Amino acid sequence: MVDLAQDLAWFETWKSSTTYAHLQQRPIAYFCAEFALESKIPTYAGGLGVLAGDVIREAADRDVPIVGVGLYYRQGYICPTKATEDGKLVEVCVNTPATSVGLEQVMGEDGAPLKIVVPIQDQHIEAQVWKWTRANVVVYLLDTDVEPNADSDRKITERLYVAHSEMRLKQQIVLGIGGLRLLEALQIHPSIYHLNEGHSALLGLELIRHQMQERKLSFDEAKAFARRRLVLTNHTLVPAGNEVYGDDLVSLLLERYAKDIAVPVTELVKLGLVHEASSFSMTLLALRMASVVNAVSKLHAKKAREIWHDHPMVAVTNGVHIPTWDRVTQDVKAPGVFWKVHQERKGELLKYITAQTGRKWDQDTMLVGWARRIASYKRPGAILEDAKRFAKLARNSERPMRLVIAGRPHAADTEGNKIREDILKLVEGELQDVAAYLPDYDLAQAELLVAGCDVWLNTPVVGFEACGTSGMKAALNGVLPCTTKDGWVDEAELYKVGWLLKDADVSTDILDVLEQNILPMYYDRNSAAVPELWEEHMRNSREMILNQFSATRMLRSYIEMMYL
Repeated sequence: MVDLAQDLAWFETWKSSTTYAHLQQRPIAYFCAEFALESKIPTYAGGLGVLAGDVIREAADRDVPIVGVGLYYRQGYICPTKATEDGKLVEVCVNTPATSVGLEQVMGEDGAPLKIVVPIQDQHIEAQVWKWTRANVVVYLLDTDVEPNADSDRKITERLYVAHSEMRLKQQIVLGIGGLRLLEALQIHPSIYHLNEGHSALLGLELIRHQMQERKLSFDEAKAFARRRLVLTNHTLVPAGNEVYGDDLVSLLLERYAKDIAVPVTELVKLGLVHEASSFSMTLLALRMASVVNAVSKLHAKKAREIWHDHPMVAVTNGVHIPTWDRVTQDVKAPGVFWKVHQERKGELLKYITAQTGRKWDQDTMLVGWARRIASYKRPGAILEDAKRFAKLARNSERPMRLVIAGRPHAADTEGNKIREDILKLVEGELQDVAAYLPDYDLAQAELLVAGCDVWLNTPVVGFEACGTSGMKAALNGVLPCTTKDGWVDEAELYKVGWLLKDADVSTDILDVLEQNILPMYYDRNSAAVPELWEEHMRNSREMILNQFSATRMLRSYIEMMYL
């Protein structure tokens, strides 16, 4: 088995290769609708953006020539919330100027702010550009909130994953088509274009245009050339993550673009049409345009083959950027050291929970955490389905436990919002002494949770969570997994690391496993009040992540399996 040291050594050797020298001149262009670069920059929603941020940070650490392209959202995805008189949480959105979060405006050769022109419907929309830099890696973010755009067009990039389908499609036109025009304006000529999910799939059309003009090719010839240079990472099999639009809407918004490149709009729309339907799929467009497609775990690749028979995927399991998520600050091999370090991190989280919710919990009480986007297939309320039994376990005087839940549903996810309301009723009602909900889930809060909980609960329906990297971050910090065998967990060995849950009856099994296995082990202490077997599990979980699930290994796999 390859470990982290071998992956790091591989990069040092690779830097002397001709391939690396070529990428120095013609880098990888990495397109994504969201980037979790820093907690304060409102350009991320959840796992997709966090993964993109980890890729960028890892590329900077390894000095891999990658340039990121995305959008700047002034209101972001998660607006701050406040409680109303009837106890409901409502959003209070604010506009965040790019300069206030440390982004730098990109200037043109004339010294004025660079403007990128994108054809949408019957007009041309302008976008200014911001950049974020780490070492030699830059992420560029397009922003339509600029004159002379009409007020409605200035709002195109206002919200991440805006619910309105026409506005969402306009965002994807700006990202895909405008993103390539931005690189051309900056005289950056990538060798490979990497789409992180299908949101930026319209880049494929712009690559075709570029090949038609530069090589004087026909549309079909240019399509073949463009396909050689485009790779795709697919992240989800869930319908909500695979956007579909009416072909009439796509035709309308691409009308000007089709005229500009002298190609019938029907030819453009055909590339994304769902078979025997009048629907346009961004995912199908991306799959058809990509020369290589990767799934984000081995199980995900297997499940994807059942859906997209004509588009096989290689498996590149996600990994996490170790320096970003590792809050273990010293060598923890000696007995008792890891436990002591973890208790310090747990104390920080408990202080935060007290500040946010008023709950004052004892540091020696076992803390279970569930934190990610709230969606029905993730089953966030599974542990509370039998609220009475949960309460009895949690209030046991000899082996008590506490529960913290964090996460947000999409504003348009009716079912997800109903699930959150049900959780809030329990947490603020009959379970308020033993459970807490944290609103406004962001990077900073996530860093506290993945290092401060004792147990990381992961309950997706098996086959629905493509990877699920939050569990990797937690295990890296010695937070033990209690999880269904989905995503990356399907390829992990959890013996003396954590506990697997039954997919079919997860709500009952959680409480059974907690009562019979987890709580007894947690409270089995030696004379120094250290749970020796628990700490052994903590060390094992950390080593597993370091050696098998790092972003270093993931980026190496991208290079070997996709870029080369």
